[in-house]
Amino acid sequence: MRTWKVDDVMTQAVVSVPETASYRSLVDLLVSRRFSAVPVVDESQRVTGVVSEADLLRKIEYSGAEEPRLFEGRRRRGERAKARAATAAELMSRPPIVAPVGMPLATAARLMDAEQVKRLPVVDDRGRLVGIVTRGDLLKAHLRPDDEIHRDVTDGVLMPLLGEAADEVTVTVTGGVVTLTGRVALWTMADTAVRLTRQVAGVVTVADSLEFDFDDRYMVAPVPVYGVA
Repeated sequence: MRTWKVDDVMTQAVVSVPETASYRSLVDLLVSRRFSAVPVVDESQRVTGVVSEADLLRKIEYSGAEEPRLFEGRRRRGERAKARAATAAELMSRPPIVAPVGMPLATAARLMDAEQVKRLPVVDDRGRLVGIVTRGDLLKAHLRPDDEIHRDVTDGVLMPLLGEAADEVTVTVTGGVVTLTGRVALWTMADTAVRLTRQVAGVVTVADSLEFDFDDRYMVAPVPVYGVA
């Protein structure tokens, strides 16, 4: 079964900025292009950080603020430092949260959620910028035509799992909803077919109407008896 990766949906024509980019140029870029963040790269195109709207807003947030307190926390000190920053290198958040080439879409979605970011720079094995993937890009998988999803389910799930018995299963796809009907030999086969179908890119949900000849979920492996000739 083919697993969709960030490479399949990312934008390759990425806008990035050098570490020397000025504060004013960063504001102009994000406002004019309606970006919420932009990756920062070094001379070798390796991603060294990301500058977001939040990073740029520190200058406004701390404008005219009182001097830092003696026991001010590390996070607050870092925010004050960004308020005085003038270049991307000083403003950017680091280390950058990136997606390596080949990362599955599900993994990228979990990473975005865990890190509370809206986009991920995609990097090669040397850390060089090759693309960018957004939350909206991850949703592109659900725009796949039903016939493509049908082909992936039959050729990528049922044939490898069931072999010739795959002909006993009927697959219908409507608006990304997959219905599996028919009969297989074992409960574990039916269960595995449904679970793998859910993982096919673009599948919204699976309607399980599969029947089986034998319920093998409660089978207990024989306990070995030692010392018996």
